[in-house]
Amino acid sequence: MKMAVYDFVLRKKGIYGILHIMILLLSLFLVISISVDTFKNIPFYTQSSYKKIQLYICLFFLFDFFLEFFLSKDKMRYLRTHFIFFLVAIPYQNIISYYHIDFSDEVNYFLRFVPLVRGGYALAIVVGWLSYNRASGLFISYVTMLFATVYFASLIFFVLEHKVNSGVNNYGDALWWAFMDVTTVGSNIIAVTTTGRILSVVLAALGMMMFPIFTVYVTSIVQKANKDKVEYYNSQSAEKTVSVTTKSPDSEK
Repeated sequence: MKMAVYDFVLRKKGIYGILHIMILLLSLFLVISISVDTFKNIPFYTQSSYKKIQLYICLFFLFDFFLEFFLSKDKMRYLRTHFIFFLVAIPYQNIISYYHIDFSDEVNYFLRFVPLVRGGYALAIVVGWLSYNRASGLFISYVTMLFATVYFASLIFFVLEHKVNSGVNNYGDALWWAFMDVTTVGSNIIAVTTTGRILSVVLAALGMMMFPIFTVYVTSIVQKANKDKVEYYNSQSAEKTVSVTTKSPDSEK
């Protein structure tokens, strides 16, 4: 990272940088809240205080969406490429609670993660800004999203499986299952619930898509290093050749 975050955001990204930083921080707050309550086995989706907090955060996400929409030069293109962020910013849980719609605890738990999609996008953008080149930015963004997906999948798997699956005794078991699945190696923990089985397939598919990107990135780094080495030796050889050919007869005596 060549620049301080504060200096870079304010000088080069302006209002967009400030908004994405705020979205990222709010999303991290949601992640921490979900994680703490999950580890303590607290049904946070029934807490009115948490619902209010998420409502305010979702309203800020909606504000960000409409502000960027009005600031964009091509509004139709912005809608086509960013409409998903409008959908994930809607406070579904508050709407469901207001109209007294009954869903299972599993569905309510899933709805907690919906606003985090917006935070994940902001994280990828911020990481890309702070990377020294485009390739590194894309790679770090992919890796960050991969680890975030594994983490959220392990949380969901733990909540759904630890009561019905004898192989999931604590969160460490769920995290082990997630990492083994995403590496496509497989785990000795077999999903029992339907959602757990779906997550198993999703993580395996994600791993098959993401790990080739890592291989390509490492290969490109090695090739670039070899190319730079060859160019350096060629330049050194050229300088020696020029030095020899430009020597004067007096200097040789």
